[in-house]
Amino acid sequence: MNAVEIESAISELALQPFNKEEFPFAFLAAFGNKDTAIKRLRTGNNNTSDVPGGVLQRNNIHIAICDVGYVGETLKALRSSSATTKAKAKFILATDGQTLEAEDLIGGETRACDYPDFPNHFGFFLPLAGISTIKEIKDDPIDVRATGRLNKLYVELLSENPDWATSERRHDMNHFMARLIFCFFAEDTDIFNGTGMFTQTVERMSERDGSNVHEVLEAVFRAMNVKVAERADTHPRLPGWTNGFPYVNGGLFSGNTDVPHFTRMARTYLLHAGGLNWKQINPDIFGSMIQAVADDEERGALGMHYTSVPNILKVLNPLFLDDLRAQLAEAGDNERKLLNLRKRMARIRVFDPACGSGNFLVIAYKQMREIEAEINLRRSETHLGSEIPLTNFRGIELRDFPSEIARLALIIAEFQCDVIYRGQKDALAEFLPLNAQNWIICGNSLRLDWLSICPPTGMGVRLATDDLFNSPLNQAEIDFENEGGETYICGNPPYLGSTWQTDEQKADLEAIFSRYTKTWKSLDYVAGWFMKAADYGTRTKAATAFVSTNSICQGQQVPILWPLIFNTGNKIVFAHTSFKWANLASHNAGVTVVIVGLSPQTKAPPRLYSSTSSVTNAVDVKEVEHINAYLVGGANVMVEKASRPLCGQAEMNFGNKPVDGGHLLLSRDEVESLALTSEQHERFIHPIFGSAEFIRGLERYCLWISENNLEEAMHTPSIRQRIEGTRTMRLASPKAATVAIANASHKFGEIRQTGEEAVIIVPSVSSEARDYLPVGYSQPGTIVSNLAFALLDAPLWNMALIASRLHLVWVATVCGKMKTDFRYSNTIGWNTFPIPLLTEQNRADLTTCAEEILLAREVHFPATIADLYEPEAMPENLRHAHERNDEVLERIYIGRRFRNDTERLEKLFDLYTKMTGDKAKVAVKSKKGKKA
Repeated sequence: MNAVEIESAISELALQPFNKEEFPFAFLAAFGNKDTAIKRLRTGNNNTSDVPGGVLQRNNIHIAICDVGYVGETLKALRSSSATTKAKAKFILATDGQTLEAEDLIGGETRACDYPDFPNHFGFFLPLAGISTIKEIKDDPIDVRATGRLNKLYVELLSENPDWATSERRHDMNHFMARLIFCFFAEDTDIFNGTGMFTQTVERMSERDGSNVHEVLEAVFRAMNVKVAERADTHPRLPGWTNGFPYVNGGLFSGNTDVPHFTRMARTYLLHAGGLNWKQINPDIFGSMIQAVADDEERGALGMHYTSVPNILKVLNPLFLDDLRAQLAEAGDNERKLLNLRKRMARIRVFDPACGSGNFLVIAYKQMREIEAEINLRRSETHLGSEIPLTNFRGIELRDFPSEIARLALIIAEFQCDVIYRGQKDALAEFLPLNAQNWIICGNSLRLDWLSICPPTGMGVRLATDDLFNSPLNQAEIDFENEGGETYICGNPPYLGSTWQTDEQKADLEAIFSRYTKTWKSLDYVAGWFMKAADYGTRTKAATAFVSTNSICQGQQVPILWPLIFNTGNKIVFAHTSFKWANLASHNAGVTVVIVGLSPQTKAPPRLYSSTSSVTNAVDVKEVEHINAYLVGGANVMVEKASRPLCGQAEMNFGNKPVDGGHLLLSRDEVESLALTSEQHERFIHPIFGSAEFIRGLERYCLWISENNLEEAMHTPSIRQRIEGTRTMRLASPKAATVAIANASHKFGEIRQTGEEAVIIVPSVSSEARDYLPVGYSQPGTIVSNLAFALLDAPLWNMALIASRLHLVWVATVCGKMKTDFRYSNTIGWNTFPIPLLTEQNRADLTTCAEEILLAREVHFPATIADLYEPEAMPENLRHAHERNDEVLERIYIGRRFRNDTERLEKLFDLYTKMTGDKAKVAVKSKKGKKA
């Protein structure tokens, strides 16, 4: 379940009569617990509560129902309960049906409220559903609640008005929803006369069955498009009860005022939405979630699309806000310096070319207003209106509804800032009528000319678009106010790896990259925004910062994309290394991202940011001389494939490829069905490991037949049948190379081992969730398939290298990913791995470390690699063995442990640069010697 669904379920629970026997189970069901889990708790098998009336769910919550007036005492009993501690409960909750108290045992926060009001605190309990608690949602859940109400209304209206779901009318539907959002906000902020005016009018003037709601809303909408003095002459004549609504204009209520027909239920949903206090809406949160309401594909993930303010500020702060704050601090109370800063801010343009519902623009605007307010306070000019124009916050969005919501969110943000910094009276005096200009463009950002939307200083803006709310314009001209400022490009463009791109999206990338390179097809979709921003930066004073999946700074995309960007003169002026871009999806469905800041101008040393805590959002900042394309402080090198190891480690190759149509590979049952003697089993059957078999402990075998044993194999009917099956498959292949090996069908198609070697196994694909790469050792007789890599008869110290944190961060950086999993490469990840010169003692110490890791695993047999390396369940002795391995290895590199992965990568890239530079010098000398 997502946050919106949970809020809905909790609200329904609170409306039902309190049932002390059922409440704990209904509460757990509301947070997504399955019927089977609740059934086990009901029967008592899994309920180990030691508090009367208690229900205890392990690793989750301890709930107790008590007599009236004993909630506080019961909560204390839950807190001191030994069962609570033993079950590692995260929350405790006590209620008597009249009041409710709860405590977060990890964070220490508490909640106390009247029982009917506990849905207002649902955000506090979101971790029970595996959803990362976000402060804004936990403290004030109005945005999620409003999203849920509007979604129910939207779905009900489309059910009653299916024609409004068609592409021809979808814009009308989205436009109608934008009008409603404005009305709900306006009636709770005195923009309309009196609190609740819109909702109360609908409730009073419409029939309970909803039959005339559309007529009431049409009249209200038409009224707000006509000046009050002119309403008496309006045709058709407006009802007198609409005169209380103000003239809004701004295109919001112009044009088509059609309203879909309502059912009784739709009317109820409308009134429920209006009953919320929309004054508390956060436009930077709400807009991001509400865009899913109008998107069929995204509605299933409703409420997940919230981007936290701290994450957005990781982009905006180093891009330009930190600089503004530094200038404010330097100005102190100097009126002239303060005035210069205010003038500078009035000219700043913020441009998000993939703006969605405007999160980045809204946060940037609100932060700048806060700085401006402090300037006015220091200059004793708090009465002044803002000099920061909304039209300096430009955006492009592909879908029409988010683009409408983006402008609406900015309008709401402006009003809220005016209320905070100037007072309600001045804010209301200047709010209406709305500005009809549209500075949020609906279109394909990769096909539009950014210079026409956000032009260089001194040029007017000319863009072909409509105004925001559907008044067609052939040529809109929106000049920037306060000419002469700098431009900051920011945002979170769509990522989309090459596998998931549509034909149209691939054509977008081709239009941008085909003139630069033929290898663009493997680039992520987000690369198009980086390239356009880099080009833009060559024509005007601008800096850019985008959020992106870390894949564009890893593996094969680096040598394709980044030389093109650097060739424009842009440099990486700051970067935030990999972190989770969290949202409200359950089980932390946020993707791993980086933030990259680009600019042709470098006024200060480049800065590298790295998260030190996902809980506190703590970040380390380090100034470096240069940031390379891998987001490492160091020389701008590109790691290239190497056919042999560069540092003396053992050779690593793919395992053996069957090319057998499944005939040479066997399950345990298939092995038994061969009816072999024990001697034949030993001669012909070997265990085989690919990535899945090694990591998950799957049993798989293969026929491994040497030339010496071929005659016996062919005289064994069950084996001969499988050899013939392989031969038939190979002869039928359209590939000549496969047909050519048909006469050797007792053997794998590609063979790289004899089967008599000891093997170090490295899976080719493994989960990024693990703290270490999976690697193992096997005695002779084990076969490695082509779905893993093998080091044959290699010294065991090689395994210690692969099992280290150092090697993991190197592979994660230079090899890239398959979806979110590590994709290992022998030529990139292993052969290029920089290793200092190892002494015999170093190798002996590392061999001991590898042996200790293997012994620590053996203690937990038959646990699999997947079991043992589950991050939160890794056995202590195994973790200690890895820690020891890391300490020994890292002391070889720098004489101590590395402080973090950033420092590890800096050292590795420094070694790689020296290593490859020395080899290049040797190659040059060699060529000169031959020539001489």
